[in-house]
Amino acid sequence: MLNRKEHPRPQLIRKKWQSLDGEWDFAFDDDNIGLSENWFRKLPATHKILVPFTYETERSGIHDTSHHKIVWYQRSFEQAEDKNRVLYFEGVDFETQVWLNGSLLGTHKGGYERFSFDLQPYLTKGTNTITLRVEDSLSCEQPRGKQRWLKDNFGCWYVQTTGIWKSVWLEEAGNQRVNYLKLTPELDLDLLKVEVELKDAAVLPESKSYYIEAEASFKGELISYHKGLFHHNGSNFTLDTRVKENADSGTHRWSPHTPNLYDLTVRLYTQTGELLDEVYSYFGMRKLSIENGQILLNNRQLYQRLILDQGYWPESGITPPSLVALEKDLEKISAMGYNGLRKHQKIEDERFLYLCDEKGILVWTEMPSTYVFNDVALEQFTKEWLEIVKQHYNHPAVITWVPFNESWGIKGVNEQARPQHFTEGIYHLTKAIDPNRPVITNDGWEHTISDILTLHDYEETGLAFAKRYSDQHDFATHGYSNKEKILNNEIQFNDGWFAFAKGFSYRGQPIMISEFGGIAFTVDNEGQWGYGSQVKNETEFMERFEKIHAGIQSIPYITGFCYTQLTDVEQEVNGLLTADRKDKVDLTKVKEINERRVNFSEMKIENNF
Repeated sequence: MLNRKEHPRPQLIRKKWQSLDGEWDFAFDDDNIGLSENWFRKLPATHKILVPFTYETERSGIHDTSHHKIVWYQRSFEQAEDKNRVLYFEGVDFETQVWLNGSLLGTHKGGYERFSFDLQPYLTKGTNTITLRVEDSLSCEQPRGKQRWLKDNFGCWYVQTTGIWKSVWLEEAGNQRVNYLKLTPELDLDLLKVEVELKDAAVLPESKSYYIEAEASFKGELISYHKGLFHHNGSNFTLDTRVKENADSGTHRWSPHTPNLYDLTVRLYTQTGELLDEVYSYFGMRKLSIENGQILLNNRQLYQRLILDQGYWPESGITPPSLVALEKDLEKISAMGYNGLRKHQKIEDERFLYLCDEKGILVWTEMPSTYVFNDVALEQFTKEWLEIVKQHYNHPAVITWVPFNESWGIKGVNEQARPQHFTEGIYHLTKAIDPNRPVITNDGWEHTISDILTLHDYEETGLAFAKRYSDQHDFATHGYSNKEKILNNEIQFNDGWFAFAKGFSYRGQPIMISEFGGIAFTVDNEGQWGYGSQVKNETEFMERFEKIHAGIQSIPYITGFCYTQLTDVEQEVNGLLTADRKDKVDLTKVKEINERRVNFSEMKIENNF
C-alpha cells in the first residue's frame, strides 16, 4: 500500500522516487556575479540550507529576513542505473534556472505551481550535481499573496518568501509516460471520466501505438477495468464506480461526513505489450451544483462553516514544518466544528489537500494576488492560475476557485472596463477547464461575473449583521453603499463597497459572508492588530464571537460563512489559535456555536453531514 501522505504529489505517484529535501549548499549573489563566474559548475557555497525552508526562516538554518534578490542552491545525488529520471519542484519563488552537471536543463517563472525537467541527456552513472539560480524581487507585478514588498512588515503583509519553499524530488520515468490525469466524477451516472495526457503526445510518431490500462478499486476490491488505444493526442474513457456491497446507490459518495476515496492505477503499454509507465492515483465521487440560490453537494443543501487559514508558522513561514503540523491544524479545525477552510492567498502543499480529501474537509483554492494591474501582471497571473487549477483539479475536497480577493491586483474593477474584462476572462478560462466548481471572481465585494456572491464584513455586533442583511435583494443590489451601520448602539453611515461592480448585477447567486470576525485578542506589543476593538479576555471574546455568529446564522438566505481566522500570523493577532498553535479560547464552545441549529421562520440551518 502506497503512503500518499509522504509523496509530494499524492495524486500521481510512481513507486521509484527519491526525496531531495534536506541539506543543500547555498549562497547569496547580491552582486549578480554567479552566472559570469560559472557558479552553475561549482558553487562557492557560504551556507548550508535545509530545503524546503527558505533562507528567511529559522528552520532553514540561516534565518535572514532581509531581501536578497538572487540566491543559489546546489546538491548531488547518486545514479546507479542508466535510466531517465525526472526532477520535480513543487514550488520555487520566483524565476528559476536549473543545471545538471553544468548543463542547463531549463527555466521556470512562477512561485506557486509545480514544474519539472527530464535529466537526460546530462544524467550520468555515479555522482550528479543539481544547481539552481533563483531570482526574486519585490515587484507587485508578480503574484505575491501575503509577501511584503516593503522593507518591513505592514498591515496584513508578512516576511517575503524567496527560493525553494516546497519539496524537491526525483522519479524514475521513461521518456514516454503519463504526464497528467484529469479525473471528473459523474455522480448521477455512477461514472468517473478519465482523461490521460502523455508527455509530448502531440509529437508521437504515427507509426507508434500505445495502450492505456486503468483499474479502479475501493478498499481493495476491483470494481472497474479499462484497456484501450491511446489516440488523438489523448485518451478519454469512463469507469463504473458502483460497488457491489453498496446496495443503496452503488457508488460510495465523498462528503465531509463520508470522505470515501477510490484507488486508481493507470498503466501505459506499447502496442506489443511492453509496460512503459505505471502511476497510482485516487479520486472521490461527489457532485457540486447551484440551484435556487443554494449550493448543493451531492444534490443536498450545503451550509459551509469555513475558517480562513493562511498557513504560516513562526519557525518556517509558509512552508509547513512537517506533515504532523498539517494534520494537527486540520484536527483543530474539525474540533472547532468547521467543515472546511479557505486557504488564503497561498497555494498549499498538495499533501495538505490529500489530508483534506481523506478527512472530508472542504477547501477553497485561492490565488495569491498581484498588487498592480498591467499587461505583465495579467500575463503572469493567468499562466500561474490556469496551471494551479489543473494541478488541484482532481482533489474532491477542493470545491471552489477564488482567483481574486478584495480587488487586489485589479484596481479600478468597480468602474473600469479593462480589469472587469480580465476578471471575466479568468472566470471563463477557469470554467472551460472546470465547469463543475463555483468560481468567485472577486471575493469580498465589487464582483463582476461570479457563481457566488461573497462578502467581507468585520462588523462587531450581531445586531448590525442582522439589520444590514435583512433585505436580501436590497443588499445584493446596492452593497454597503449608503447602508447604515450600528456601532456602540448608535446608528452611523458607511459609504463602504458595492456588492457588484458597475454594469453587473445580482442574478440570484448564493450569498456567503466569506470574511468576518477577526477579533483581536491578546495584543501585547505595538504594531500587533486585529479587526475592530480589542477584547481583554476570553469572556469578552466569546460574547462577541457568539453574537456575530448569531447575527449571520439568523439570516435565512445566507448559505455559509468563513471566520477570520485559524491562527495568529506574525503581527496579526486575530486567530483562534496562537501562531504556535496554542488554544486562545475554549474550542468546544466554538464548536457549539458553529454547529448549533438556528430556527428561522421558514427554514433551519441543518448539519447536513
